Amino acid sequence: LGPFAELLNYRFSVPALNGREVPGKVFVKDALQLTGVEMSYNCFPPGFSMPFLHAHRDNEEVYLFLSGQGEFMVDGEAFAVSEGSVVRVAPGGSRAYRNTGEAPMYFIVLQVKHGSEPASGIADGVPMGKPEWPAG
Repeated sequence: LGPFAELLNYRFSVPALNGREVPGKVFVKDALQLTGVEMSYNCFPPGFSMPFLHAHRDNEEVYLFLSGQGEFMVDGEAFAVSEGSVVRVAPGGSRAYRNTGEAPMYFIVLQVKHGSEPASGIADGVPMGKPEWPAG
């Protein structure tokens, strides 16, 4: 992807807005060959906001805010978000968000099918020994 500052070079065509292009969003599922999660990197410049409310039928989303300041709205309730904020939205939750700060707001969005994670994801881990790093 390159530096976060270059995220605005990416454009996402929004089907719900007749193909209107939104800058600063790139999906990485296909590039990484992910099979269980959709993931996007996002940048909202100062004053930019999600142009519409939206919800998902079957998927929950997790928003990881890396920098900047903004506001997030879920089902009509708005609250502040900033670096380190993590927001989960359940299926059916109507959401929108905006940058209220003076700097770009960077965040990652993970989208997964609700209820698809096993009870304890760490239990799936298998120890494989110590890594042998090349000299360098």
